Amino acid sequence: MKKITLIAVIFLTLFSWRLFPDDRRIQEIDSLLTTWHHAAAVADEKAYFGAMSDDFVFLGTDATERWNKKEFLEWSMKFFQRDSAWVFKARSRHINFSGDGNTAWFDELLDSKSYWLTRGSGVLTRTKSGWKLRQYNMALTIPNESVRHIRPFVEKAFKKKK
Repeated sequence: MKKITLIAVIFLTLFSWRLFPDDRRIQEIDSLLTTWHHAAAVADEKAYFGAMSDDFVFLGTDATERWNKKEFLEWSMKFFQRDSAWVFKARSRHINFSGDGNTAWFDELLDSKSYWLTRGSGVLTRTKSGWKLRQYNMALTIPNESVRHIRPFVEKAFKKKK
């Protein structure tokens, strides 16, 4: 009986990637996103922008921040000239897949050196060279009970931009 159990455990371990394909894809995407955030933390522009598709869109925390890949690259180059562009580290991450498994979307809570707890979300597609980010949305999180205190400052800033 012990031999059968041992053989079953070995079999499941060796072939689990075939039995649980979402687990493998989740690990691939989790690794890509962790590496992507690390690339920004160490100002590795090649790795950071290499993870993006050509039609990538970045939505920043400011309502005016909607950039395609080229625009985002141009805007952020000054940050990548430093030792660190910006630092975000995932506290938690949720990843989902389309029926065919070639599109994924995710959301993550991020610890940040520049902000408080933030949220990132995005979409990836599987390409011949692996997963690529197609869109990323960075959002500031504000506790509901704090919104009424922050609202006057935000409204004032929007009026200045008009």
